[in-house]
Amino acid sequence: MQTPPMIAPSILSADFAKLGAEADAVAGADWLHVDVMDGHFVPNLTLGLPVVQSLLKSTDIPIDCHLMIDDPGRWAPGYAEAGAYNVTFHAEATDDPIAVGRDIRAAGAKAGLSIKPGTDLDPYLEILKSFDTLLVMSVEPGFGGQSFIPEVLDKVRRVRSLVDSGELRVLVEIDGGINADTIEQAAEAGVDCFVAGSAVYNAADPAAAVQSLRAQATSAR
Repeated sequence: MQTPPMIAPSILSADFAKLGAEADAVAGADWLHVDVMDGHFVPNLTLGLPVVQSLLKSTDIPIDCHLMIDDPGRWAPGYAEAGAYNVTFHAEATDDPIAVGRDIRAAGAKAGLSIKPGTDLDPYLEILKSFDTLLVMSVEPGFGGQSFIPEVLDKVRRVRSLVDSGELRVLVEIDGGINADTIEQAAEAGVDCFVAGSAVYNAADPAAAVQSLRAQATSAR
């Protein structure tokens, strides 16, 4: 049985000068998606642990940390220890993803593995049993506002079939270009959790945008 569709607004599209208020503006969201970029793994630089710690104090929405960083083994457990609900790192950023995931879980969070649009899923299928979340990137990581890459949905379908058959127990999340025009095809492919940035925060009523996207995904199922 697939979980009801989850919407995770991305604060990358929010006003960084008032993140507490921007978290309040998406009341009813399932997760709050926080993109941590180090300027190395991706060319952009966003925010780090101190900002996440501040956010955790100002919202009850579970924090979904997406670490687009080098050396996640060193940094990822700190986000779990701070109280993030889910901490996801990139498969491409480490030689030992299982160990990083184990450390995240030991520090108290769910462990997520993310793969870029061009990364082959096959080498990671076997190790997904060690993770709670698979985050499929539907744009190249590093910048918000990019166009959705529909070809990545083949990865979603493969993992969905393994979850539905009982071979895997993992939540399938997608990030990049999710909006009213793309969420239905992602939902049909089997996504559980949809990260949406500008589609939520550029709306006149962000909380209503969350509800609308969730309704679209539910009907598309």
